[in-house]
Amino acid sequence: MSTLTISPSPHVHSGDSVKKNMYGVIIALIPALAVSLWVFGLGALIVTVTAIAASVLFEYLIEKYLLKVPSTITDGSAVITGLLLAFNMPSNLPVWIIIIGALVAIGVGKMSFGGLGNNPFNPALVGRVFLLISFPVQMTSWPLPMQNTTAYLDATTGATPLGIVKEGLANGTSLSELMNQVPSFVDMLVGKMGGSSGEVAAIALLIGLAYMLIRKIITWHIPVSVLGTMAIFAGILSYSNPEAFAGPAFHLLTGGALLGAIFMATDYVTSPMTNKGMIIFGVGIGVITILIRVFGAYPEGMSFAILIMNAFVPLIDRYVKPKRFGEKVK
Repeated sequence: MSTLTISPSPHVHSGDSVKKNMYGVIIALIPALAVSLWVFGLGALIVTVTAIAASVLFEYLIEKYLLKVPSTITDGSAVITGLLLAFNMPSNLPVWIIIIGALVAIGVGKMSFGGLGNNPFNPALVGRVFLLISFPVQMTSWPLPMQNTTAYLDATTGATPLGIVKEGLANGTSLSELMNQVPSFVDMLVGKMGGSSGEVAAIALLIGLAYMLIRKIITWHIPVSVLGTMAIFAGILSYSNPEAFAGPAFHLLTGGALLGAIFMATDYVTSPMTNKGMIIFGVGIGVITILIRVFGAYPEGMSFAILIMNAFVPLIDRYVKPKRFGEKVK
């Protein structure tokens, strides 16, 4: 007599796992990490190691002594949080501020909601925005690229391309004059510009995107919708007044546009589940980013845009979802 075995899904396993995908993202971040070490040297190394170590330590301590649950530090998620947090910081940030950022990212942004899979907001961005509000001077003192790569706290600082354009336009300088003061698009591609550790090398971030798409760690929907929306919105503004609004290439290659669109907006937990939802999510991020950059007080808006759209994810998932098999179409 044959026995019918009934078991819960999934009945066919794809071979993917949280740990495998997390470490895939870490591999995709290696080119950007390498460029940041080349551009900023010792400072980038100290910031990155401190952020990762503090994030892993805080997750272990919270799980062991507060939540009293098995440790999950080996799944790679805490490493990614620390790495992305470091990528959103200046490479001359004092160690004690980095540790505070890691504590907020892990303790508030992740573990206070129950850990991986439950947090509504990207933990690294929670930590980054907290530091930006709490320590605005330290978080906006950007080391210049390719200066003294052995310097750390005493590194020479300057404005980012977004900051130069934002301040210059506010003072009445024409965009054509300002563009002569910022690095060329080629320099932006290879990392020769001021900014946070992980946002300065567009080509390295694009290599990471290609790797994750090939490995099917992420899909194209969020990165393309974010960057495409930014390009279209910026293009319309630039066409309407070329001397007041920078063009699409400038907005895509500067600030956290690529880092945010590729590695932060695509976070599994804090992004929509459906392809249609991902596109809506990405369009929202692109629109809000350009609005903040052009009309807001901050020269950069990607972090705020992602966190705002994170809050809308449950609503997007509720109203943009596929029909269940067998459901009657109204």
